[in-house]
Amino acid sequence: MGEQQQKIQYSLAFADGDTGEARKDSDGGTETLTASCKTESSADDEQLMEKVCEATNIQIALAQVRSNKGAPGIDGMSVEALPAYLETHWPVICKQLLAGTYRPQPVRRVEIPKPGGGLRMLGIPTVLDRLIQQAVLQILQPRWDGTFSDNSFGFRPGRSAHQAIARAQEFIEQGCQIVVDIDLEKFFDRVNHDILMSLIAKRESDKRLLRLLRAFLTAGIMQDGLVNRNEEGTPQGGPLSPLLSNLMLDVLDRELEQRGLNFARYADDCNIYVRSQRAGQRVMDSVTRFLAKTLKLKVNTAKSAVGKPSKRKFLGFSFQVVKSTVKRRIAPKAIERYKERVRKITRRKRGVSLTWMIKDLSRFLIGWRGYFGFCQTPSVLQRLDEWTRRRVRSVAWKQWKTGRQRFRKLVNLGVPPANAAPAAGSSLGPWRLSRSLPIHIALDNATLTKLGLPPLLPPVPP
Repeated sequence: MGEQQQKIQYSLAFADGDTGEARKDSDGGTETLTASCKTESSADDEQLMEKVCEATNIQIALAQVRSNKGAPGIDGMSVEALPAYLETHWPVICKQLLAGTYRPQPVRRVEIPKPGGGLRMLGIPTVLDRLIQQAVLQILQPRWDGTFSDNSFGFRPGRSAHQAIARAQEFIEQGCQIVVDIDLEKFFDRVNHDILMSLIAKRESDKRLLRLLRAFLTAGIMQDGLVNRNEEGTPQGGPLSPLLSNLMLDVLDRELEQRGLNFARYADDCNIYVRSQRAGQRVMDSVTRFLAKTLKLKVNTAKSAVGKPSKRKFLGFSFQVVKSTVKRRIAPKAIERYKERVRKITRRKRGVSLTWMIKDLSRFLIGWRGYFGFCQTPSVLQRLDEWTRRRVRSVAWKQWKTGRQRFRKLVNLGVPPANAAPAAGSSLGPWRLSRSLPIHIALDNATLTKLGLPPLLPPVPP
């Protein structure tokens, strides 16, 4: 790499300005944040950057960034080190923001596996850039969110995936028996910067803010030690990315509303509900053309299709008609992923105690139950519950190892010796024996609950 190219890489990787060693936290916290940073008044009617840099807004953003935790960016600074760094450097950073000269550092590229296979690309900004993005988000989100479509549910205050699923269920109950399932191909990596900036400029006039947002979009991506320019996309990982993606896709929402279509959208997952297969195909073709022409976005043909809601999935759920009633059910792929995760946690050769394994498993089950407990098919949850407990019993049997130890454990757990002896001496494998009566007596549901294993089904009130 030539000397000139090295200089370019360095200037992209590290923002201008003083970046001296961070001081330790003081008892008084980030006192310098309370000082006002004033410059000459902007000619814009709304001085949004002054609102962004306001001490109270920055303090709230700092608390949010610290609560989110997260990994360091390319500069290696941790969330814990940020308050001390701000004590020293915030006045300079504030002046740069108000003057419109602040330049973000490149994001750190991270690849994480997707549940359905493949890799998802994340861009991890530095903690300082995350703080500034969060501060901007806190100003822009209240101004923009109320203008978004009522059928948009992703990454918006007071809205959730469950609400999007319930809205889709309403459309099916109204007779829309065909769904146009649209999945955008690498949406976050292919957002057109010029189109996005034009949408922002229609809403906001502060040129310093527009310059800052453009700088975040084009900050660059560092991977394997090299910084690459990004001419499109809003890398997932920064606080602003969800809001900017909603602004971009609001154009699609308005087009669908203008056509009088029923739809529910969560981020880049959009389901449109119509009454016939022919209408569905017509909508699929026209929306695909609209996205390509207006937003320069491409529909993933491998994951998008027109079909019955029972054959398609939306945010991990599908729908089935039971006695003329539409019910939410867990999509088959979501059940497969559940079993894969439980198998991984309860591997017999994992080398951890049963108590530790149940603790690890319970964390996953509580989160999974919190989301998929929204289904209306309790029999599915019951079967998964039974299967999960059987996995735990088979692990316990394997860990007891010898016949003598198994006999002693069974007797200590309340199994009569006459029943414990045949089970302890059996040549059957752990999975087969996990269904036997002695093991069910020793490790019944109540015992597993005391050990910390939560049920997927809520307990039935007496």
